[in-house]
Amino acid sequence: MRRATIRALRTARRAHIQTFHNSRTGHSSQYVQGLRFTSTSNRREPLPAPLKSSMHIRRISVAVASGLVAAGAWYGYKGTSTSESSSGQSQSLTTSAYSGAKSAETAAAASANTRQAVVVTADSIYTGSIEGDEPISKYTDNSGRKVLEMLTAEQATQKLRTNEESYLVGRGQGVVRYDVVQIPSNDPIEDDHSEKIVEVPHAVATGATGNPSSDWMFWGVYDGHSGWTTSAKLRQTLINYVARELNSTYKAALIDPTLTSPTSEAIEAAIKTGFNRLDHEIVHESVEKVMKANSKLAAAEMLAPALSGACALLSFYDSNSKLLRVACTGDSRAVLGRRGAGGKWIATPLSVDQTGGAPDEAARLRKAHPNEPYVVKNGRILGGLEPSRAFGDAIYKWSRETSERMKRSFFGKTPSPLLKTPPYVTAEPIVTTTKMEPENGDFVVMATDGLWEMLTNEEVIGLVGQWIEKQSSENKGSSNGWLKLFSSQEKGLPVERSSTSKSNDGQKTPIRQQQWGVEGGENQRFVVEDKNVATHLVRNALGGKNNEMLRALLTLPAPYSRRYRDDLTVEVIFFGNTPKTGNVTTNEDATAPISAKAKL
Repeated sequence: MRRATIRALRTARRAHIQTFHNSRTGHSSQYVQGLRFTSTSNRREPLPAPLKSSMHIRRISVAVASGLVAAGAWYGYKGTSTSESSSGQSQSLTTSAYSGAKSAETAAAASANTRQAVVVTADSIYTGSIEGDEPISKYTDNSGRKVLEMLTAEQATQKLRTNEESYLVGRGQGVVRYDVVQIPSNDPIEDDHSEKIVEVPHAVATGATGNPSSDWMFWGVYDGHSGWTTSAKLRQTLINYVARELNSTYKAALIDPTLTSPTSEAIEAAIKTGFNRLDHEIVHESVEKVMKANSKLAAAEMLAPALSGACALLSFYDSNSKLLRVACTGDSRAVLGRRGAGGKWIATPLSVDQTGGAPDEAARLRKAHPNEPYVVKNGRILGGLEPSRAFGDAIYKWSRETSERMKRSFFGKTPSPLLKTPPYVTAEPIVTTTKMEPENGDFVVMATDGLWEMLTNEEVIGLVGQWIEKQSSENKGSSNGWLKLFSSQEKGLPVERSSTSKSNDGQKTPIRQQQWGVEGGENQRFVVEDKNVATHLVRNALGGKNNEMLRALLTLPAPYSRRYRDDLTVEVIFFGNTPKTGNVTTNEDATAPISAKAKL
């Protein structure tokens, strides 16, 4: 049986493929084992080529993609049937090139036996319909039934909300709520996040305000690359490392009779020290431990966070001073939403993307490595890594001798031939400080770069404002400060447009909008359907009102999905003044049914 299965798989992989060029559309038709994929788009230009990210994704040819479709192991969905269809009824698949606009419904699609499907090639997404009583399917050993069929609207919403969390913060210290959601593209997801509230005792918290105690609140999002282990390490340890350094800094300030609290410079230095010490443990202390253990089994565990990498975005709020400090290592981003005098929201970046393509970062690297013309090549460090600051990524931090020794004796990667004077990548963050205004309903959006590839800063802040308006209209009379809004009579998102050019504010144009061919104004693109505001942002980033686009992007499985969207982690923190209960409780209305206990 096993040999027969192997022969069948090999036969599927050797499927005869003929390609017929369509001169009118610029696309091709493939005939694979009786399945016909025909482009019916009137668009003359080919769809944009897949975008490359900091994670190197190998392009998969049309032949391979079509072979996977022919084998049936393409999109995962557990069905209720326990046996393959034996009806013998023929099936046909008619597809259309996806261009971001809603495709016309065909007569066959109206049939009760017709279901929508999505097909991906090396540079195109196709959507269409499957005709027949049974979808194309295959059983696998470890993951149940595989079905080539597009998610329904209900299934897409369920997938969006699977990992959503929402918490109501009743500490009476200036924060009232935060929402989180994650949508994977990699398998497993390489993003992570963590949150924590530390109640600071009287001996440390007493300052100019005279309050007997205060809360230190932390929120972190971590964007992993080349694996998930570094971001998982940050989830487990980064906040603790930073809190320990802050504790020492605040205690030291109490000894000085001229100070009521640490200086801003001292607090910023403490945050940077926490980041750097953790990265030193990940990258360098792991080598010492592996050499001492002299075991490949130990090396597999100890070196994993060093060999992969992660960007980190950590926010620290001191309720006594009402200061929010945002520490950014890499290209995740935090943006403040604050009400303007005219009633609209103003988007203010609290971090700057740190990549090889950023002028300031490129200049810093060239100054540190003056005789290396390729220290930044094509916007990447040594032509490889896009983030210029990150945890892990030891191949850019170890000496060549250490890299080769780890690879020879345990596990590792071959260093770049351009590597001469490491380290080239640092985990030291850039820290910004902002005075928050809880009485005015400020909010902050933190997200990995997957969101900012799809939406601008103004669109994100405007979408949160739009969501607040909807919640306010449904909860009239609410005393929550973050729901108090001036009524907006204007169409579109309630956000002021920035007069600063994109080149000056460090904000890149969302590349996915170009790739997907997004068209239409805000009224045609965006929708409010979710109780969790982070989920609301992701829904609109992936299509919004264009339900077909949303379903297609969520249907794509790994690794194909990575060509069109990245892992997504979004966190929104609402500031405000509410009565103190001392509790942090789960907001059931905006949390997935199976939810972990509040992490604070």
